Amino acid sequence: MINEGMDADTFAQFIEQLERYVRERLIPAEKDVIANDAIPEDIVAEMKEMGLFGLTVPEDFGGAGLNTQQYAKVVNTMAYAAPAYRSIFSINVGMFNSAIKNGGTPEQQAEWWPRIAAGEIACFGLTEPGSGSDSAAMATFAKPDPSGNGWVLNGSKRYITNAPHADVALIMARTEKEALPKNAHVSAFIVPMDTPGMSTSSPDKKMGQSGSHISDVMLDDVHVPGEALLGGETGKGFRFAMQSLDNGRISVGAASAGYARRALDSAVQYANERQAFGEPIANFQLIQQMLAESWTEIYAAEAMMADVTARVDRGENTVKHAAAFKVFASEMCGRVVDRVVQVYGGAGYLAEYDAERFFRDARIYRIYEGTTQILELQIAKHMLREWAAAA
Repeated sequence: MINEGMDADTFAQFIEQLERYVRERLIPAEKDVIANDAIPEDIVAEMKEMGLFGLTVPEDFGGAGLNTQQYAKVVNTMAYAAPAYRSIFSINVGMFNSAIKNGGTPEQQAEWWPRIAAGEIACFGLTEPGSGSDSAAMATFAKPDPSGNGWVLNGSKRYITNAPHADVALIMARTEKEALPKNAHVSAFIVPMDTPGMSTSSPDKKMGQSGSHISDVMLDDVHVPGEALLGGETGKGFRFAMQSLDNGRISVGAASAGYARRALDSAVQYANERQAFGEPIANFQLIQQMLAESWTEIYAAEAMMADVTARVDRGENTVKHAAAFKVFASEMCGRVVDRVVQVYGGAGYLAEYDAERFFRDARIYRIYEGTTQILELQIAKHMLREWAAAA
């Protein structure tokens, strides 16, 4: 069954309004975001009022009910501005909502969908100091509460986006010592951040993406009720996490394409304004080559985005396609921002120009929600599995 999402005309109007908001409100505020390493509170309030924190939540629960194609378009549009703007709501509408949709009980959906749609901020706790892609090495443990119904969680999580100001976390934890059958030792828990024993470190200092915060999450004898176990079953957490990461990878791919377009537009403007040898450097063929290569690659990423999101909305298995899109778009963005620095020349290395910031901001896209190398292994694994099945 195809997920139709929001009415097409209504969505087109929303995107038109969002594009104006990005250019007239968000981009002018970027200097404040960078100077204070924070999104102004009034802008966060505006984004909540616009419904950005509940884009993919069903309408019956207070959200906009967007399908994946529409959600990716919103992310792509928002990513034209500083990455922090997308980051603040992306976990809500991406990984957290996906996990609640795919694995949550009706009671969990009824409780959490309205809350995140109203603007409560979510974070996603999978990575740990000693484990990222290797779930078998996960150390965070959840034991049955000896006092009765519920669980006690102990451990720590690393590099958790939005953790310093999140209201709720989806925490992956071992509920079994052994990892057999594969990944059946991992379960998922919905944990409010104000639960006793939950704490976060100071935000980490990063290479780029000012205003977007990550930190450690520490769990010290965190008691949660039985209802906190996602789906009410142990051993399902890793599957829910992987399904959520497919959604997150589409979000990163969409953001990479949006930010690459912003960087390219900046380079086109600079190339037309910068004079050398008595004429704009835009007239020089090797400058034109860098601009043309960048536009071509962005176009290819946008075509991939349209294809993979349509597949999701048709209900297809898109693990391989989502990984491929994220790999291509994030690597593409890295190539584009590198060319943009080159177009700017010496000015591209100076912090007073945008090109230097674009270069730093884009680097993380090739790492989070699965590094390029891990995702290439995943793509190859699916290719070989499909070949074996067909043979």
